[in-house]
Amino acid sequence: MSNGSRVENLFSSKGETVSFGERFQASEQFDRVFTEGMALVERAAAYLDGDGRRESKGLPSQVTVLYATESMRLTTRLLELASWLLIRRALKEGEITAEQAEAKRARVKLQTLGRPAHTKGFAELPQGLRDLIDASFMLHDRIVQLDRAMLPAQPGVEDVPQVNAVATQISNLERAFAASPRRAAAS
Repeated sequence: MSNGSRVENLFSSKGETVSFGERFQASEQFDRVFTEGMALVERAAAYLDGDGRRESKGLPSQVTVLYATESMRLTTRLLELASWLLIRRALKEGEITAEQAEAKRARVKLQTLGRPAHTKGFAELPQGLRDLIDASFMLHDRIVQLDRAMLPAQPGVEDVPQVNAVATQISNLERAFAASPRRAAAS
């Protein structure tokens, strides 16, 4: 019997829903994501304080401005990701309650501040900075997916029908055209 079917059997017999968030947070996979994220933060800090600082001094002035902008965006993104990871670890370790974790999580803005690969001059940035930016976006994307999957279930949300704007417009058009022949016949 596979791991997945054992878990399904365990919870289906009790009539309980399996929480992805709780399962993931308690897993070794979370520990790997946590370690990877914190290592990326350390790597970025070491780069920006060392090689990055030296490399930025030799850049043309317009690229220097882009370097400063992208390094600030990188730092902001990594701080947000580290905050998310630290909140999740604190919850896992029992240092905070689920309610406290959710309140803290609500203050973390997992926003994309713009993918710079299409930005004019991005290719002129030092390779080390570009590599860190790419790695930070890969981690960001993973954490955003995990965050969405780990959101607490909203009671009754699945019962609310989702509005399909296209279907609504098609229905409106069908009603409008269905009424047209009657008007023409009445004239």
